[in-house]
Amino acid sequence: MTSSSTEVAAAVAADRLSELGLDGVAWSSPAPNLQKNLGILSPDQIKLAKMLLSEGQSHLFAHWAELGVDDDGKRSFFDQVARLDRSYPGGLASYIHNARKLLADSKEGKNPFDGFTPSVPLGEVLMFGDDKFVGFEEAGIREVRNAAFVLVAGGLGERLGYKGIKLALPAESTTGTCFLQHYIENILALQNASNSILQGQHEAQIPLVIMTSDDTHTPTVDLLESNSYFGMKPTQVKLLKQEKVACLDDNDARLAVDPCNRYQIQTKPHGHGDVHALLYSSGLLNAWHDEGRKWVFFFQDTNGLLFKAIPASLGVSATKGYHVNSLAVPRKAKEAIGGITKLTHADGRTMVINVEYNQLDPLLRATGHPDGDVNCETGYSPFPGNINQLILELNSYIEELTKTRGAIKEFVNPKYKDSSKSSFKSSTRLECMMQDYPKTLPPSARVGFTVMDTWLAYAPVKNNPEDAAKVPKGNPYHSATSGEMAIYRANSLILRKAGFEIADPTLEVLNGQEVEVWSRITWSPKWALTFADVRRKASCNCSVTQRSTLVIKGENVYLDGLSLDGTLVIKSIDDAEVKVGGSVQNKGWTLKRVDHKDNSIPEEVRIRGFEIEKVEQLEINYTEPGKFCYPS
Repeated sequence: MTSSSTEVAAAVAADRLSELGLDGVAWSSPAPNLQKNLGILSPDQIKLAKMLLSEGQSHLFAHWAELGVDDDGKRSFFDQVARLDRSYPGGLASYIHNARKLLADSKEGKNPFDGFTPSVPLGEVLMFGDDKFVGFEEAGIREVRNAAFVLVAGGLGERLGYKGIKLALPAESTTGTCFLQHYIENILALQNASNSILQGQHEAQIPLVIMTSDDTHTPTVDLLESNSYFGMKPTQVKLLKQEKVACLDDNDARLAVDPCNRYQIQTKPHGHGDVHALLYSSGLLNAWHDEGRKWVFFFQDTNGLLFKAIPASLGVSATKGYHVNSLAVPRKAKEAIGGITKLTHADGRTMVINVEYNQLDPLLRATGHPDGDVNCETGYSPFPGNINQLILELNSYIEELTKTRGAIKEFVNPKYKDSSKSSFKSSTRLECMMQDYPKTLPPSARVGFTVMDTWLAYAPVKNNPEDAAKVPKGNPYHSATSGEMAIYRANSLILRKAGFEIADPTLEVLNGQEVEVWSRITWSPKWALTFADVRRKASCNCSVTQRSTLVIKGENVYLDGLSLDGTLVIKSIDDAEVKVGGSVQNKGWTLKRVDHKDNSIPEEVRIRGFEIEKVEQLEINYTEPGKFCYPS
């Protein structure tokens, strides 16, 4: 840069600093390289620079080039700082302050539960299919038209051995329905069922919010648009993109410079707790309130069983008047899943939250329970297992977020180089979790839980084949293999409960995992959302062999006197009423093992360890309105 242009830049900088009431030498002297470049910065960028220096971040400018060199990179730096400042409640300065406190607590080994005594909170434990369960399901269907659904989906499937977004992964191979389609079809079926109960009122549309990230936003949009939103109106779906947070280099919360770009701060995900701040800042909560909505349901991206639990759990929330309802499953003592726990502080404070399993046992031992987390007479721990699905009552949620702006209690987990805890092996960051929302609630908040059988409600897909194969026998694999088999198991058990004769499963080893292989039974959500739906459409004089596959794609399909040994696919339009019975026997569809290391096979197949070979089937398809019988 020439001397004249340097002088012009200096004059511009002086004018901008004068307008801001800043002394150019005093505040920027810790960063001489920044001082030389003030002329290319806007007034807002200069304010951000001053904030960074006041927070001890002068090192960020140590490697800046002279004025005129890499100027675009310098401006890009402040674009990033502005995003980080905007996206964090209270701004980047608050993030740095919170980080210093949490890092100091971590170094001192401070226990976040000091002074708290754990006890079992109040909640509802449901038994699938009994009268109470059916009653709660009915209440939930009536109430769901007043709900909104929020899906947190910021992660890729890399941990699964799948490069795409997890929402695009097939939930099961029989129909190839991906998780996002499965979720949307369930929401639409709930919407239609709830509207049909309350005929005469306006037709409610249930909104769906999807929290994405830089990694998943564009692929999620593409998946929705290329599939016409899977039948939802585009106006029902809203995407909120989560920003990352700055990484921290040391206990002084010095922000980490990106090792690949000296004009960027290194960033990492903040955790799915960001969903609360995004909802608050979006204005959606107030809009939902004005529309008369009452509930917000939060769920995660790869649990193919979840919607089987939603009607009853929402019925519990409505009946019990819960402000917060955590969906849970029975957990064995010391099982690697967090426990829903009531914590009472010595000063009288109480809260009902998730306590991680590696914290719950020592907390119990330290508060008068020498055996720690142990099973009770039911054979399970009295502390139910948290599955990170929440139902929040909207009015109290808005009231709380008005106070907190959606900020969730954070934690930090630095990996120290040695016992002195003076330096890190690699940069760290603050994190927050969606389920920690109740930590800031007042004691008057009604916080409870709903426990359902694991086979009905929880089969997440999150481990790759190698990691799943290492899981000790008897513990859940949480893989694509086990997740798909869990869907078949749940559907088989539901039909068995309704009176079907369903053959017992076989035990097979797929991708190194010993799993139960039940009859491959799937149905579209509009066929049956509740157990009452199943009992109404499936009579007790039906049988299905273990090697069989049954696919139901239609709302008004009634099974009566069906004996299936092979594969049967039933498709019908909504205005067709179809009664299916008789004996169906054919060679069917078989499970063919595949090698998960064979790169010639698609990833979504390899991670399961099998593919479905469609040898022979009977497919009956009704495309005209009317009443039909098979065989006719």
